[in-house]
Amino acid sequence: MTGFYKNKRILITGADGFMGSHLTERLLEAGAKVSIYVRGNSTIGTTQYNLKNVKSLEKRFEDIITGDIGSPDCRVLVKKNCPDIIFHLAADAYVPNSFTHPLEVMETNVLGTLNMLHAVMETKCIKRIVSTSSSEIYGMTIGGGINEEHPLYPSSPYAASKVAADRYCYAYWNTYHIPVAIIRPFNTYGPRHTYDVIPKFIELALKSETLMIHGDGKQSRDFTYVDDMIDAFLVMGSHHRAVGKAVNFGTGKDISINYIAKKIKEISGSSSRIIHTSDRTAQVRRLNCDYSLAKKLFGWRPKVDIYEGLRRNIEWARKNLI
Repeated sequence: MTGFYKNKRILITGADGFMGSHLTERLLEAGAKVSIYVRGNSTIGTTQYNLKNVKSLEKRFEDIITGDIGSPDCRVLVKKNCPDIIFHLAADAYVPNSFTHPLEVMETNVLGTLNMLHAVMETKCIKRIVSTSSSEIYGMTIGGGINEEHPLYPSSPYAASKVAADRYCYAYWNTYHIPVAIIRPFNTYGPRHTYDVIPKFIELALKSETLMIHGDGKQSRDFTYVDDMIDAFLVMGSHHRAVGKAVNFGTGKDISINYIAKKIKEISGSSSRIIHTSDRTAQVRRLNCDYSLAKKLFGWRPKVDIYEGLRRNIEWARKNLI
């Protein structure tokens, strides 16, 4: 699979984020010619940006594009770069931020995706765009494993913005025949992730500080290790059967927050207390991925179980955060 990417011109939006940085590393390892699009601004003779996760790779990029993904100006920058494949990961992905800034989240997540789609429409060199959706689009689930036919019940402004972006991608494929593939990752964790329950609990546990669970802790998620999810991105960018599809990727197992807290405490050897507080706004009770379509189309399956993933994540955090 990685041989497919050798010498391909790749543009990654959100490349300095959690998943984007891992994807960037893997594509460079595969011999791709990688350009990145990151938040920043450009003035005459000056480009300003601040890299964190991919700073060490800066000299290996073909180009570093900066700007606001929600602005129509980004289309010109993408067309000028003229990649073979776009991996569109740029998003305002912190759910609580959407409670207080719903319009800004919509601009980044919806208009940013539309801008990428129009850049593809206007640029013949682009052979595929992989657009990143989210398991949050399913919201208040009706029970059992979630397949791609499950109704969409977004429970937060963030989730609603991802539904809109997801369905715009499908509509543009159906209407304009844009070569778009829609990846729907379930809760991804691993090194460099800075928000969500697993990285927060790991950091607190390593400091022996209290782990605070919102609600009864029985709410559960399908936690997928980042290495497995990057495999999924690479499949969606290379396989001919991905175009025009929205595909779930997860482990097929939902794990309770209570279990996560206890397991992180156990693996890290922490003396942290575990306590419960009020439930979170717009809380989704259960997300459990049915990845049978990914298995059928591509032979994809997850390789890293929750214990091994947490162990790797904790080991990384000890070396890099504490």
